[in-house]
Amino acid sequence: MPVRHLVVSAHNGAHARPVAELVRLAQSHTAPVTLRTGDGTIVDLTSVLAVMDLGIASGDSVVLETAPSATADAVLDQLAEVLAPRG
Repeated sequence: MPVRHLVVSAHNGAHARPVAELVRLAQSHTAPVTLRTGDGTIVDLTSVLAVMDLGIASGDSVVLETAPSATADAVLDQLAEVLAPRG
């Protein structure tokens, strides 16, 4: 399965605006996308409430995962960019 391990570096972590973007990207993908926190909690990234309840902060480690597909790597890269922007 395609996976991205990352440390959240977005200034305020995963607050309302980034979570909305994560959900939008996950919903545009054909396969389920999950996010796993450092403590092992796994949520479906299409649920705004589930992601908001995690209280992801800058510095937290997370894992993004989805099923193999032609667009899997691209969607994971886009999701990772929301949580850990490169520039």
